[in-house]
Amino acid sequence: MPGEVIAIISNKGGVLKTSMTTNLAGQLSLIDKKILIVDMDIQSDVAVTFGQNPDLLEEDVEYSLYDALIKGVDPQKALVSVDKNIDLLVTNDDMLFFEFDVLLDARQFPTQKRFSLLKEVIEKIKMNYDYVLIDTPTSFGLIQGNILMACQDMIIPFQPEKYAMRSLQKTLKIVNDFKIQMNPELRVRAIVPTLVNQRTLLHRGIMDLLQDYAMNSKIKVTKTFIPTTIEFASSVGFEQKPLSLAAPNSKGAKIYNDLLKELKLV
Repeated sequence: MPGEVIAIISNKGGVLKTSMTTNLAGQLSLIDKKILIVDMDIQSDVAVTFGQNPDLLEEDVEYSLYDALIKGVDPQKALVSVDKNIDLLVTNDDMLFFEFDVLLDARQFPTQKRFSLLKEVIEKIKMNYDYVLIDTPTSFGLIQGNILMACQDMIIPFQPEKYAMRSLQKTLKIVNDFKIQMNPELRVRAIVPTLVNQRTLLHRGIMDLLQDYAMNSKIKVTKTFIPTTIEFASSVGFEQKPLSLAAPNSKGAKIYNDLLKELKLV
């Protein structure tokens, strides 16, 4: 489906949301798919992954995602090309004010419109891309609500640590409630285990719990998992690219190639 919108979402930080977003984008780019990454996290880690300085980028690009959401600016004016087949819808710290600006202006943003702002922006440009990938913040609020309204599918990174199952259950409850009330097309494409160390009893035990829970909930857990490794961070630090683009024949890139197939994105 051209322009399929997929969010990589979790209410926990440090579970590789940005790494997963950019490495999936890189793998898709290698097979000549056109990708748009929408960075909804004010940390601008997507830009950093592609070797962009967020502060300098703010000077080079006149408009940002915030301007498209709040001021109705054409989102094409907030795009920057970060690789041959990958465009980034640029964000900056203006997004800190997004919720206040929307909630305090009931005339411009009535209740029924507040959750549809991102969807309206993406609808204007998604036909130019094979996939739209959304990198998300950890907190649940108006920003996350806009993400859940804009996407059809979600990929949930899952780090098998203490309290991880509790966090996952909370995330899925929020998603299910939102689906019932706001976006009936919303679905979890898969849960992807990340930062997995199979040598530890803790990780193996939590992975078993995850499999049982997912089976009872009829949610897919990918067999492909992202191991604990510095390979991905090193690629960003030294090559200023996600590993899938910097070293497409590496072990880590192969993992994402396998994940791409398991998620049925190719």
